[in-house]
Amino acid sequence: MGYQTRSIGGTDWLHRPELRWLVVLLTVEAAGLVGYFALTDASVQAVRYVLYPFVWINVGVLAVVHVTPPSGDRRARFVAAAVAVGYFVVLGLLSGLISVDLAALLGSGHGHSHAHVHGLQVTMSAPGWGPRVGYAGSVLTLNFVPFRVVGYLALAYLVYAAVLDLASAALSGLLGLGSCLSCLPIVGSLAAGLAGGTGVAAALSALSVDVSTAVFVASVALLALRPGFDSRP
Repeated sequence: MGYQTRSIGGTDWLHRPELRWLVVLLTVEAAGLVGYFALTDASVQAVRYVLYPFVWINVGVLAVVHVTPPSGDRRARFVAAAVAVGYFVVLGLLSGLISVDLAALLGSGHGHSHAHVHGLQVTMSAPGWGPRVGYAGSVLTLNFVPFRVVGYLALAYLVYAAVLDLASAALSGLLGLGSCLSCLPIVGSLAAGLAGGTGVAAALSALSVDVSTAVFVASVALLALRPGFDSRP
């Protein structure tokens, strides 16, 4: 059995949890925007960059509410959880949310230990972009950017559901992650992480948020709807 998604019929959509969550999210986001720009001297340079974080947050949250992972045995859940955690870590490394100083880790030098300020830092930014929380250590650096963290957690959850779905499918032979169209977002959302990080080509740097947002939405849609997998109800 594929994982469960809730069907829409008649006026049932008015009572769907996705709609309730969307109303709550939009209300909080609108209040946050009004408060931020009213209480600070910040100005809007490009409307789309103000709204992009909410696209990530809203699409991610609604996809998580929409999808219920299938039941599976303990081993399948463990494997799916391990894949999802690894997937989130890779996205974090590609996007710059997580940074590891290999030189310091291996003890082969001082690395960048004197190149940046160590400790906890908090930076206020527009809602969704901030508040940004960063921790810089001698080996590990962590950056909390709200919309990216929420988006990548949502993708990791959907990958968890997808792995359980594949593990519990009654198919002849072994079914690998790369054997169905619905797994293409795993590559696509890795590209989203890359587009949002320092690895993006200079020619695309000005559009990195646009590109990563488009790839993120496509990835969530494909993982949530699971096209190409016949056992999905």
